[in-house]
Amino acid sequence: MSGSGSGLTRTHRAAIAAVVLALLFAGAAVVSSAVGRGDAGAPPAPSTDSPDAGFARDMSVHHQQAVEMSFIVRDRTDDEDVRRLAYDIANTQANQRGMMLGWLDLWGLPAMETGSEPMAWMADADGHGGQDDRSGGRSGGQSGHPAGDGPLMPGMATKKQLEELRAASGRDAEIRFLRLMIAHHKGGVAMAEACVGQCAVEPQRKLAQGMVDAQRSEVELMTDLLRKRGAEVAAP
Repeated sequence: MSGSGSGLTRTHRAAIAAVVLALLFAGAAVVSSAVGRGDAGAPPAPSTDSPDAGFARDMSVHHQQAVEMSFIVRDRTDDEDVRRLAYDIANTQANQRGMMLGWLDLWGLPAMETGSEPMAWMADADGHGGQDDRSGGRSGGQSGHPAGDGPLMPGMATKKQLEELRAASGRDAEIRFLRLMIAHHKGGVAMAEACVGQCAVEPQRKLAQGMVDAQRSEVELMTDLLRKRGAEVAAP
């Protein structure tokens, strides 16, 4: 990871990250200004049971696991492509998580809400909450994961899967990470799309749309990385 080419790449990546952060904080400043002024035309801060607050809370948890998995694989492989991808995911999602937690603090809302089911904000077309087969929630978990070991939200890895990733190394770790992160991204895209359609705060909707676009692109990249390793997206 040394050399002038790598250094230039890191510098370029850092510059992009700085621009993204500037845009995100600019969006937060707009929300802060509107809430702080109490302008008649400014929307009120979201309520604690709103899609805006629910998305910020749930996606913060979702992002935290992506960061965790990225750090795990970084230490389990020497492959430059996978390590670079893991770095990008960890950096991007840690920054986005900080922004969402910052919004919750700005709105005077708790980062965690006791007694609230994950995905309750994510109503489907029939008006039901998010605790159905799609959510992989506490009521049962995703397909293939029994209750008690299943993920709380779409695409999240189970405790057992994380332990297996930590125990793996080399090509095995790369394949496990790519499969887990593809599922994680697909779940994240579904959540972000729900926010785009339901959230009221414009900067948050724009952030959610950015997540959709970026994570779909990364899914394509990770699928290609799996194929180069002779592996399919789904485990045999």
